[in-house]
Parts: sequence; C-alpha cells; structure tokens
Amino acid sequence: MKAWIPDQQQMGIDKLQGVYFRPMLQVPGSSAVYPEAGCDEAGRGCLAGPVAAAAVIMPEGWNHPVLNDSKQLSRKQRAMLRSVIEKEALQWAVVMVEPEEIDRINILQASITGMHRALDQLVLRPEFILIDGNRFRPYPGIPHRTEIKGDGRFVSIAAASILAKTHRDEHMERLHLDYPQYGWNRNAGYPTIAHRDAIRKFGVTPHHRRSFRLLPAQLDLWG
Repeated sequence: MKAWIPDQQQMGIDKLQGVYFRPMLQVPGSSAVYPEAGCDEAGRGCLAGPVAAAAVIMPEGWNHPVLNDSKQLSRKQRAMLRSVIEKEALQWAVVMVEPEEIDRINILQASITGMHRALDQLVLRPEFILIDGNRFRPYPGIPHRTEIKGDGRFVSIAAASILAKTHRDEHMERLHLDYPQYGWNRNAGYPTIAHRDAIRKFGVTPHHRRSFRLLPAQLDLWG
C-alpha cells in the first residue's frame, strides 16, 4: 500500500473547481464537483498473485498526450506515465488484495474492496468517484458513477489504471524471484499457455488462486 500526501498549499483546495476530461476524446465532464477520484484495478483475470486497486486524484485540467488505458500502452510508456502521475497527482494510493482474500470473498468483491481501501488512504477527500467497469459498492458519503471502458475515456480512471497495472507487475516480478519456473515476470500471473504448462509440471504455489480454474482438469491440484 502506497500513498503520496501533499500539504495544504500543494493541494490548492480553494482553487479546485469544475471537472476535467480528455479533450482529445471529447468526453463530457464527469461530474459537477471537484476533486474527483478515479478508480481501477489490475489482475482480475490472473491465476496467481493479488488484484491491485488504485485511486487517483489528478490536478484540475491535468492531461498528458500519451495517457490512455494501460492495456493500450507499452511497458515503457506505462513506466514513464507512472513516474509522471505519482509526481503530479494530488493524491494516489495502490492496494493489493491477496489470493487468500480473493478466494474467500470472490474476485469481484475483492476488486471493489481494494478500491474502497485505496480511497480510504486519500487524505484529500474526493467529492465524486469514477470507477472503471459496471459494478461497484457505494463508498460511504461520496457519490459515484461506473463507466464501462472508462480507463480509455477519463483522465482520472486512466491514471488509476496505469498505477494499478505497474504496481502489480512490479509485485509479480518480486514473486518471480522465488518462483521463476512460472514466468510471472513475463505473464504477470495471467493464464498463458506457458503459465498453465508450469502449473502442470511444478504444481501450485501459495500465490495461486484456489477458487480459479487453473487447469481444465484440476481435481487433485491442491492435494
């Protein structure tokens, strides 16, 4: 869990007003209030590792010519944007929800819980929340809206998408050092052919999600 907390002068709270969007895509303003937090997750479809959830508040009117849904960007572009976002965001937080909790409450609830925990870390309280996708559990006291494919349409969600993806990839690279045979530094835990072949050959690890179908037939995978 990481968060950057600016001081009051850096926040410029008295100057924050209106909304912003990606003008190049001509998307309508997201809400009538500011500050606005964007939320997104990464790793929902993986077989191993946590799901990462991010919440980000960018400055009013902020944009970047490369900014987009993290899935549409190269690794190098994501790394560059992560550095820019973490430096220029008014607030950001990334939270990991581990496989044990995913298995206990299911991946959808784990993703939403992670977003709530990331929002909990923001000292600057948003007045509105934008969430990528179509499912969310209301966050106490703050209105929200879900946006399908919002990570390619709204600045705040795109920024959250990039932080969730890059922090999770970094986490999986660390896990790879202990379990190099699964190739998590390349597949990040997603169900690639190579990953599933490694599961067949080497079995499962504590980082695999028991509630997921790791292999087409896995009756005795867990012993």
